[in-house]
Amino acid sequence: MLVDPMLSPKDTLDPVQNAENNFRFPMVDLPLDEQQLKKLLNEVDVILITHTHRDHWDVAAQTLIEKIRPILCQSSDLEKIKEQGFTDVHAVEDKIIWEGITIHRTGGQHGTGEIGKKMGEVSGFVLTEGKDNVYIAGDTIWCDEVKKTLHDFKPTVTVVNAGAAQFLTGDPITMTPDDISNVCSHSSNQVIAVHMDTVNHCLVKRDDLKKYLTEKNLASRVDIPSDGETIFI
Repeated sequence: MLVDPMLSPKDTLDPVQNAENNFRFPMVDLPLDEQQLKKLLNEVDVILITHTHRDHWDVAAQTLIEKIRPILCQSSDLEKIKEQGFTDVHAVEDKIIWEGITIHRTGGQHGTGEIGKKMGEVSGFVLTEGKDNVYIAGDTIWCDEVKKTLHDFKPTVTVVNAGAAQFLTGDPITMTPDDISNVCSHSSNQVIAVHMDTVNHCLVKRDDLKKYLTEKNLASRVDIPSDGETIFI
């Protein structure tokens, strides 16, 4: 399962506007060469898209991924993805069973106030197989929807999009270090923090988060993978 692919080469996308810098992104190369990427895409069984902002579903991904590849998404993105030429697209309204895995859609808040409204609908997903629940929170801040998901599903692993992405005005639109601390306080299991050091408006870097977690005695609770790193859960 491939989640939220952004496959553009380094520096090929225009920066996110109204941010404190104008760095083009992705700010790093993919940790795969062309042949490795092709092999990976050939082996993928399904694409899971939390929402269609370009740092989760870019033109490169739309071009490189076969149009017949199965895609799971939130209902508000269904027609958009079909219009891009994909022929096997399925909306997850509440839950769907795929290859024995139950995939539950969960809510979130991609920011607060007017900016949160402008960012549009986003989803998280809980993947359940047997006693294991993997919660992919998606682009959300700490909010009641996340708290409820942690309470209801008690995920074995929670993957959060960190980086505290922010514009020149308004509050962060992805999880801050304090948000991740809240996730830890409401879950006794493993947390994995991703979505850092790659897009120009994500202002909290891996090193910043590591320092914060160490100061809060949470470093053992949260994995922060490097680009290309494999984590076994």
